[in-house]
Amino acid sequence: MPSVAVKLYSVFFKFLLKHRLQNRIQTPLDESSNPYGVTTRPEESVSAANPCFTDGVATKDIHIDPFTSLTIRIFLPESSLSPPEQPEAKSKPTSSQQDDPDSLNHRRNSYGPPNIGAPRNDPRRSSFEGLNLRSDNNVYRGYSPLPQNCRKLPIMLQFHGGGWVSGSNDSVANDFFCRRIAKLCDVIVVAVGYRLAPENRYPAAFEDGLKVLNWLGKQANLAECSKSMGSGARGVGAEFKKAEVQRHIVDAFGASMVEPWLAAHGDPSRCVLLGVSCGANIADYVARKAVEAGRLLDPVKVVAQVLMYPFFIGNVPTRSEIKLANSYFYDKAMCMLAWKLFLPEEEFSLDHPAANPLIPDRGPPLKLMPPTLTVVAEHDWMRDRAIAYSEALRKVNVDAPVLEYKDAVHEFATLDILLKTPQSQACAEDIAIWVKKYISFRGHEFSY
Repeated sequence: MPSVAVKLYSVFFKFLLKHRLQNRIQTPLDESSNPYGVTTRPEESVSAANPCFTDGVATKDIHIDPFTSLTIRIFLPESSLSPPEQPEAKSKPTSSQQDDPDSLNHRRNSYGPPNIGAPRNDPRRSSFEGLNLRSDNNVYRGYSPLPQNCRKLPIMLQFHGGGWVSGSNDSVANDFFCRRIAKLCDVIVVAVGYRLAPENRYPAAFEDGLKVLNWLGKQANLAECSKSMGSGARGVGAEFKKAEVQRHIVDAFGASMVEPWLAAHGDPSRCVLLGVSCGANIADYVARKAVEAGRLLDPVKVVAQVLMYPFFIGNVPTRSEIKLANSYFYDKAMCMLAWKLFLPEEEFSLDHPAANPLIPDRGPPLKLMPPTLTVVAEHDWMRDRAIAYSEALRKVNVDAPVLEYKDAVHEFATLDILLKTPQSQACAEDIAIWVKKYISFRGHEFSY
């Protein structure tokens, strides 16, 4: 069973959440008056972006849609500054190399931060001499180096939880969780600040998730154009500064510039989706749309998704929905209020495509879905439907394991009070092990 402290905090948490949800239901709201939307609530604690490599991760915020409040926060791990990995030598190390701790860095795992301890005269460092990686105060400004001089990392789109009406991509808890995932998985995490309900009901949050995926594709194409223009100019002897090149790389609206962190370090062909609670519903929707789009999303390719205690529900209750209806933190009654705030009145149904992943005729065919890891908690009333979805995927030969954590509650790995528990850390490590099967250049090194 959960600890006494968790039980007490759950009572306090449910009291505040119920009060806020009821206030939003009772407050008249003209949704058409605020199409811009909101992505955070004033009562929530947020963490400011920090371009320094604090705890090994630098962050920045970007507002990517001029017509809405949609934002992203990029989490760049410091391992991205390492030179690209060199092919492993076939010869065995000499006895002196075995005794030299610096030489051990040549043989680090492909998804540990390689070459961090390389000596200054190491040839792998020479390609970075002269590049302005950081300013004098250790702030990482970003750059667009030649492709052979930068290390490309997979990109993970992360969708926060909060029951559609709260939470944010820059909250203290989400910032901590994304930093942890960026370091453990050795990926660039792009946390999506989608629009919240009831100011913007369905399908706003889902559209925002898909919009960020398309934005990644556009950024990859803009970066490739920038690279081509830069190399072409050098070929004819013209003096083309990188800033001058980027000023010419704009989209059809003339407003989109190359994002330097993603241009230098991002590999969109290894894209992973990770959703937390209701964010898992968004991740699954984005994965489906990516399957339908196919090569139209090139060079972006969704190779896997992680659904952490998804916010699934349906008209026919499951065993856990009956037995655990009054569970910790998010009980069924409060989640029903959240769904009423999220879905338009004329569309309200527990078998809505946003709520139930197993309704008939919901495309595309499940056999086309990417590998899907599902994380569930023992004391979460939504667990059975998430497990049923995973079973449906496995029946059509999709790699879809389930990680179930005993004595755990909904959001046990992402809620602020539980973030530093051993179980939360173990969950993040388990996710990293599975994700590396699909983002590692060296094949399936890890497996369950």
